Amino acid sequence: MTLEKTPPASAPSAGPSSPSASSLAWARRRRSVARFWTEYRTHRAGLLGLAGLAFIALIALFAPLLVGGDVRSVTNAPGTALEKPSGEFPLGTDQFGRSLLGLLIWGARISLTVGLLAAALSVAIGTLVGVIAGHYGGWFATVVMRITDWFLVMPALVLAIVLATVMSRSIWTVILAIGVTSWPTTARLVRAQTIAVESRPYIERARALGGGHGHIMTRHVLPNVMPLVLAQTTLGISNAILTEATLAFLGLGDPLIISWGGMLQDAREAGAVSSGHWWYLAPPGIAIAFVALTFTLCGRAIEAVLNPKLGVSR
Repeated sequence: MTLEKTPPASAPSAGPSSPSASSLAWARRRRSVARFWTEYRTHRAGLLGLAGLAFIALIALFAPLLVGGDVRSVTNAPGTALEKPSGEFPLGTDQFGRSLLGLLIWGARISLTVGLLAAALSVAIGTLVGVIAGHYGGWFATVVMRITDWFLVMPALVLAIVLATVMSRSIWTVILAIGVTSWPTTARLVRAQTIAVESRPYIERARALGGGHGHIMTRHVLPNVMPLVLAQTTLGISNAILTEATLAFLGLGDPLIISWGGMLQDAREAGAVSSGHWWYLAPPGIAIAFVALTFTLCGRAIEAVLNPKLGVSR
């Protein structure tokens, strides 16, 4: 009896429909974002902060359409000096007769821009310093962290005032002054997280397989510290907006731009405090407090999602 030989089964080949590594990575990222948003929605305070932030962002984005650029003009002011709130001017006028509502809407662009860019610069410096110090360790980390401690104990506002005084008065000077003086807290937090990440076994395996310093820091350490960096950024934006308002109130901002802090400085120079012109002081002050609160609520919600052990109330 002759046995028929069956041909060996061929190994399944990866067809064109098999997912690639990049598509799998993007699928994991989408699932992570979906899980993050599902958890974030359970925090009522975070949703309120996000809604308020979206409202302010839309106002700042569409400010040219809402009030127009001529709202800053002193020579073509539509009202008289220091008018009380009325139907024509819901928030009154400033010392030049300009609508305070229009100035408040226009000033949102500058305040948010300064807050975002200054916080981004601060977090970028702090993340770079923290990751490098936590990765290399030794005498290098000791020197870097002693410099960080010096910046940490020095009042950031005083350093920002010094930089804003010796440099030209512009919005970029304010951003630079805030960014280079408020990074130490982020650096210490990122360094601690970097040390914790590098103690895990997969980092040792990466080194054993020939992974260099750059590969380990960018492919393994940085993705694990990014949640902390994101939460620190949202909290740093509110501090940057408050610092910008303080510098502008002290007369160290750009006099050619309209910001909420600059409006408070103009109100002080016009004697609004002593003369009782509350409508000149209240709107920019409330706007600064509102935006700082929205970023703080968002930051606390993000921290609670990324680190449930914090036990932040919902």
